[in-house]
Amino acid sequence: MGLFSFLKGKGKNLGAAEASEAPSADTLKQEVKDLGLDDQGIDIAVEGDTVKLSGKAVDQETKEKMIVAVGNIQGVATVEDETEGNDPTLHTVESGDTLWAIAEKTLGSGSRYMEIFEANKPMLSDPDKIYPGQVLRIPAA
Repeated sequence: MGLFSFLKGKGKNLGAAEASEAPSADTLKQEVKDLGLDDQGIDIAVEGDTVKLSGKAVDQETKEKMIVAVGNIQGVATVEDETEGNDPTLHTVESGDTLWAIAEKTLGSGSRYMEIFEANKPMLSDPDKIYPGQVLRIPAA
């Protein structure tokens, strides 16, 4: 179980009236489905600007991708993970970061940047399109 912080005003806009408003649980569930993530066994609830995930994901990778997917939505400040499994390793993108630099910092070699890109698909569509405040999943070394 973990509590993960995100920048509330950054991320994908799912049509909320204001960036400060978190989307509904149904909207987040649809976003997860639209990304092609299997939400079987996972319940998504929203309380204020916190998204709560509970249950058991189909696997660890899907759980981690769901945390990142719902956290990187405008209006979401935290994701409370009450699902079974280990906590993911996450990295918040800073100004000037590239996937190469993040891979050097977190995986020990910049040439492993494609591992981070692959670990964040389908949320990332291009390894050069990351932004400050975005939270990325770092694959296990």
